[in-house]
Amino acid sequence: MKVRYSYLGQQFADPDPILAEIKKLVATGDFTLGKPVAEFEKRFASLIGVKHAIGVGSGTDALKLPLKALGVGHGDEVITAANTFVATVGAIAEIGAKPVFVDALDNFCLDVEKVEAAITPKTKAIMPVHFTGEMCDMPRLMEIAARHKLPVVEDACQAILAECDGKRGGTWGIGAGFSLHPLKNLNVWGDSGVAVTNDDAMAAKLRLLRNHGLANRDEVEILGYNSRLDSVQAVVGNWLIPQTQDITEKRIANGAYYDRAFADIKQVRVPPRSNRVKRVFHLYMIFAEDRDALHKHCLQAGISAKVHYPIPIYRQQGLLHLGHRRGDFPVSDRQADEVLSFPVDQHLSREEQDFVIETVRGFYRGR
Repeated sequence: MKVRYSYLGQQFADPDPILAEIKKLVATGDFTLGKPVAEFEKRFASLIGVKHAIGVGSGTDALKLPLKALGVGHGDEVITAANTFVATVGAIAEIGAKPVFVDALDNFCLDVEKVEAAITPKTKAIMPVHFTGEMCDMPRLMEIAARHKLPVVEDACQAILAECDGKRGGTWGIGAGFSLHPLKNLNVWGDSGVAVTNDDAMAAKLRLLRNHGLANRDEVEILGYNSRLDSVQAVVGNWLIPQTQDITEKRIANGAYYDRAFADIKQVRVPPRSNRVKRVFHLYMIFAEDRDALHKHCLQAGISAKVHYPIPIYRQQGLLHLGHRRGDFPVSDRQADEVLSFPVDQHLSREEQDFVIETVRGFYRGR
């Protein structure tokens, strides 16, 4: 049996309904910030439970533009997680700020209790990452941020419909960014993202920033960026957004099925699962003894397992100028050495999951 990682061939096996809507768009010529974009923004805001959703060019821009709207820039520091994907750090760096790393917990989210020690007079924002579809301890983080008068911009790119204490990811801070990348839980056919906020002033600033700072066709109110959600991608998003709740529940069910099975394999450790969190399993990751050998065994068996990520972001070549060394963030280092990701998407069958589980069990049984 083959267990693929990308499910896009199944999800879009019949693209004709979407292509029919795109054909209608082509007839209108409404390609830039068109009607489908406004419709998608309204639907997305309702889905997340916020006042404003602003469609942008990528998940990275959905993180960058709220920071820019807050006035974060050269010489400033933004606290974030040492185990995150490069886009989080890229968003901070693009506006000239410096990422300041804090180690993670074994739920893959920022260790909130280490945040205060990282705050300096140059700190201008905190960017927690709801990595894998898990949620940071946002009540505690917001308490710390309020005490230090620091804004919070959530990296919720992997966490559409995730919750902590019944409150959605993306609704805690002054702003948040979501990704619509093709492999996200709500996805489109290219790079797109959404910045969300309940703050009217930030929303107005974000709409300027994503479109060159144009107040209208002829007046430039501020200098901004070219980061508009494409109308064609909004058509895809509008087709998929009614399915998002169902996609989420299927991923949660698949994650729970894995959890129950892997709990019986002593060489595998399931991450801690707080009952305060509704996690949406953008990624399903376990800790595994002899991870690299297990990874190779799975690939040979036809299972497209992955490692997210074998080199922590803080030790990547592009960030060596920050002066960090292995051991500075030991939990992130250990995760890089031990975690393995398996497919968990809504199109995965129980038969495929059972094959993954038995392959892992067989690997350890044979050692």
